[in-house]
Amino acid sequence: MNISSPNVSPLYRTVHNSPTDVWNDSCSPRELEYAIGNGAVGATTNPSIVLAVLRKEFEAWKGRLRQLVAENPTATEDVIAWKLIEEMGIRGAEMLLPVFERERHLKGRLSMQTNPVNYMDFSQLVEQAVHFDGLAPNIQVKIPATATGIVAIEEATRRGVNINATVSFTLPQAIAVAEAVERGLDRRAKEGHDVSGMRPVCTLMIGRLDDWLKVVAKREGITITPGHLDWGGIAVFKKAYGIFKARGYRARLLAAAYRHHMHWSELIGGDVVLTIPYEWQVLFNKSDIEVKPRINDPVDPAVVDELYRKFSEFRRAYDEDGLSVPEFDHYGATVRTLRSFIEAYRELTAVVRDSMLPPP
Repeated sequence: MNISSPNVSPLYRTVHNSPTDVWNDSCSPRELEYAIGNGAVGATTNPSIVLAVLRKEFEAWKGRLRQLVAENPTATEDVIAWKLIEEMGIRGAEMLLPVFERERHLKGRLSMQTNPVNYMDFSQLVEQAVHFDGLAPNIQVKIPATATGIVAIEEATRRGVNINATVSFTLPQAIAVAEAVERGLDRRAKEGHDVSGMRPVCTLMIGRLDDWLKVVAKREGITITPGHLDWGGIAVFKKAYGIFKARGYRARLLAAAYRHHMHWSELIGGDVVLTIPYEWQVLFNKSDIEVKPRINDPVDPAVVDELYRKFSEFRRAYDEDGLSVPEFDHYGATVRTLRSFIEAYRELTAVVRDSMLPPP
């Protein structure tokens, strides 16, 4: 179906004129309603997102938060926080259920993130992934692409969990995730289960890779052509996309961490997922950016060459052998993101604490 009406939003045309899917990068009911109305077929959540939703929409949630505290008088703030996270996730999944049914269970999922503090704990990651998978029929589960997370991704996939690899920025991580998914799917199929309806995805947080390269440039005093640092994540994503298609990996790539319109416009046309925050969706829908396929347009070789020459951290992200699996946990973008996710989780538990122990 070719939709070209000027009255149809750019994101709606993105979804309906190409194999590209759009997800809402939040479980906020208000934001998700807008996204679905503009063609979105999925959504994501994590403790950082729940914290942001709680801060923006506290009046809508404070009553339920107090109820959770009253209903669970012996629970810790961590237990209450996860009950709240799960409730927000389930509500988002319910909103996406019509999409899930319409798309014959191949789309319409809500991604929930495992506890970021468990990035080195295989058993906790798998246990929580399986638990989340049972909360609703259309749940996808985020597991970090850390050294331990890669093993957990394989096992969770084997157990039938549709995974969404997160805390992932580099080509080596994306390939490790794809290979782990393949092993998990093959093991599940050998055990007699149908895997044709599973839709695993692998996130590349392209904006966070750019953020890290900018930190390195400032720290090391690297002079670079203006604008070139906005292409690092896109270059890695496009290279990964070509490899995924050539090798027939069953996991789809997902682009996240938006910083500018090229994180949308340059990826249109790919059989990929674009997880876009609400604020960026509104900007894109108001823009005059032409909606056309660009996924196969190569990044200017001069841009890639300069990044490759001047940044060892870009080479580590761009080369298939740039990082070994044990090195995933120590890559700068990984450390920065894990720290921010854990800090947001601690801030969320502090909000819960204020309902449990109001300041005197």
